[in-house]
Amino acid sequence: MANTPPTVLTFAATDPSSGAGVQADILALSSIGCYPLSVITGITAQDTVGVESVMPLDADLINDQARTILEDVSVSAFKLGLLGSVENVAVIAEIVADYPDVPLIIDPILASGRGDELSNEEMQAAMCELLFPQATLITPNSLEARRLAYYDESDEVKHSSLEECALRLLGMGAEYVMITGTHERSNDVVNSLYGLQNGVPGLIKDYHWERLPGSYHGSGCTLTSAITACLAHGLSMEEAVHEAQEFTWQTLRHAFRPGMGQFIPDRFFWARESEVQEKASELQH
Repeated sequence: MANTPPTVLTFAATDPSSGAGVQADILALSSIGCYPLSVITGITAQDTVGVESVMPLDADLINDQARTILEDVSVSAFKLGLLGSVENVAVIAEIVADYPDVPLIIDPILASGRGDELSNEEMQAAMCELLFPQATLITPNSLEARRLAYYDESDEVKHSSLEECALRLLGMGAEYVMITGTHERSNDVVNSLYGLQNGVPGLIKDYHWERLPGSYHGSGCTLTSAITACLAHGLSMEEAVHEAQEFTWQTLRHAFRPGMGQFIPDRFFWARESEVQEKASELQH
């Protein structure tokens, strides 16, 4: 029998377009050689343009889904996406607390790419107080970082630097914070990893990436899932962050537009590249 690949349990809501949500997690995790397990936190009505509605699932059902699979399968990492309600945040915090040795990677989704609000102030406070102290890594974009860092002091959000936000998020208990810079007005996209160096919290490394044209649905889900997958394979945090960014950038470079809205990252770009090469070889012969 074949060896079991690393298993990752993702907590996320559905996305019928498969651009984001649990479907995006499953695609990215599978592409990087992990076996994806999933707990559905909510059902969404959305397309490649935006999110129309979200129906959170009951916290008891979240608990039943997770406890059942965790009694059967040993997981290598947890990945959290859209959680849906304060009650869901609380029950997931209790679940992951029972597995302190399993890396916990959090994509703190506050809004869709179009700007549809997906998290209220109570949910943000619950994430900061219950989940971030357990987190191995959180991956907010720059807008989310500012809101979360000052979730209880909203007047300060506009005046804080991203480094100040990262330090505040580290102060909440997260081991690492990676702030993505897609929303910043810079020529390149700059993603910044923060954590402890010689016991002092601060910047570990800035990563500069060519800014690609277009707007993408699910890039954050892809990046966080890719980091989680790399950690599940045993890479260090810095190795995982670098490899996952390279993977995500390639998914965006090969993105396609199946609908009338945003582009969708191609998480299996490498497979389709191989197909093209094989067909070209056949034609030559």
